[in-house]
Amino acid sequence: MRLSTSDGQPPGNGRRGSAARSRQVPDRERPRRGPGGERPRRPAPADRERDADTESRPSREAAPGQRRRRGAEPEPPPGRAASRRADGRKGRGQKQKSGKKKVLLWTGGVLAFVMVALAASAYAYLEHLKGNINSVADDGAGTGGFSKDRAINVLLIGTDKRSGEGNQGYGDKDSPGHADTTFILHVSKDRSNATALSIPRDLITDIPDCPTQQEDGTETVIPGKQSTKFNESLGQGERTPSCTMRTVTELTGIKMDHFMVADFNAVKTLSSAVGGVDVCLAKDIDDPDSHLKLSKGTHTIEGEEALAFVRTRHSVGFGGDLSRIEIQQQFLSSLMRKLSSNDTLTSPTKMFALAEAGTKALTVDSTLADISTLRDLGMELGKLDPKNLTFATVPVKDNPAEPTPVTVVLDDPKAQSVFQMVREDVSFTAVKKKEKKEKAAVAARLKGERADASEVRVDVYNGGAATGSAQTTLTWLQNTQGVVKSTQLGNAPEELAKTTVEYGEDEAPQARKLADLMGLPASALKPGDSVSNSQGLPAVKLTLGRDFKGAGIPLVAPKEAPKDVKKVSADKTVCAK
Repeated sequence: MRLSTSDGQPPGNGRRGSAARSRQVPDRERPRRGPGGERPRRPAPADRERDADTESRPSREAAPGQRRRRGAEPEPPPGRAASRRADGRKGRGQKQKSGKKKVLLWTGGVLAFVMVALAASAYAYLEHLKGNINSVADDGAGTGGFSKDRAINVLLIGTDKRSGEGNQGYGDKDSPGHADTTFILHVSKDRSNATALSIPRDLITDIPDCPTQQEDGTETVIPGKQSTKFNESLGQGERTPSCTMRTVTELTGIKMDHFMVADFNAVKTLSSAVGGVDVCLAKDIDDPDSHLKLSKGTHTIEGEEALAFVRTRHSVGFGGDLSRIEIQQQFLSSLMRKLSSNDTLTSPTKMFALAEAGTKALTVDSTLADISTLRDLGMELGKLDPKNLTFATVPVKDNPAEPTPVTVVLDDPKAQSVFQMVREDVSFTAVKKKEKKEKAAVAARLKGERADASEVRVDVYNGGAATGSAQTTLTWLQNTQGVVKSTQLGNAPEELAKTTVEYGEDEAPQARKLADLMGLPASALKPGDSVSNSQGLPAVKLTLGRDFKGAGIPLVAPKEAPKDVKKVSADKTVCAK
């Protein structure tokens, strides 16, 4: 994982030669005329529009959450006899001290392979490895732990805190750090594929209030912050990783099972443990800030040079954080390939080195502080073939509020489509297109010819959606989708949980086209009788239910990611540009 570029001087050039979102006063949706002076056939019913409140948050300071101390220095792996003696000395009723709980694992996709290999190793050695890693309470921000019968979501955070030997020389040594590199690792329910979704550190978002456990067991609520950079969800204001977890869930709607935090040393020690990571450059790079100097071509890098590579941004792409995300994804893809290679898995020396290196550079949530849970997670993640791991980045755009943009905001509705794909376990790869099975009769409603958008006659009603939704949908249909024969008729007679499209047999082509434009599932189509519009012509009736998310935002996850969402499969080598 990566970590922040700083203009501070590192301890050395580290080179190994050439390789190395207000409350709204409710008002009724007034019927509007369609183009050409069409009048609606009846007035809007009484005011029943819906609205939402926005909570205001306090801005007080709070005490920090505390990390637990590291365990003792590691001892050499014991032999089988020593393992048996160690097990014999440990009574069944003996409990670990809560302050001493430690766990084993680095990242969900990376050291899973190490966990699989070590599962059959000496139990005492696994206990030794548990002592290497710090754990922090998740403060109820997660699900409480992964389950074998559903998809797994792990939040991987790279902090730019200058902890660890040799890292204070990179400047900003007294900073508490930030959530500098953040991935959502989503592993599918059937373990056939996974997505690593990068969240830009400069993304403007809201950080919620964060209940945080203190070292003495008490809880303090760290105040939230509105419209701020995502990376302030960790470290700043004494926020712990559980606050980053809450922020991600607020942003994406994706509930995390676990979090794992790595520092600078994770990159240095892991890359060295596997004997170096292969990277490719499409041009020469001489970056005075990260101190990376490599020629065009392929290189094997490790240690300080590997850290310089993932911190580089001014010499690649557009010289910003989004370009650096791409180079980090390249590095992690290559590291995944190296970890899963026979050269690594068949080398006891490399496997033990990986276990030691990974565990020493990691802080995890306390729900993983159990050796059997940790082993089970490793076994589940180990089922993933690296070639079916896709790296993608949350769709963003320059912040329009800044004359000279230095931050970014979500690019909706693209970002919402990506979040929905993850929530509904839709693969970003072509491994297996898991379409939900519907009854043949329902699915058939979407099969058949489509009318042109200009020929779709539709009356729009609000049946439970947010205030103003019928009008904004009408405007969106007319102005951006070409559905000019449309009218909004205010509130429906009753609320509906789900958005529906009612139509007569002859209007089926129009209903299908409307479903396509709105991103509606086949189950939303309700064949029956059509309604008559203001001109006495048969029309489709669109009722926006409580599930309606907004004009242009699909109600079903897309079959594939938006075309301009950058992504790369972990099994492919991509040269940094």
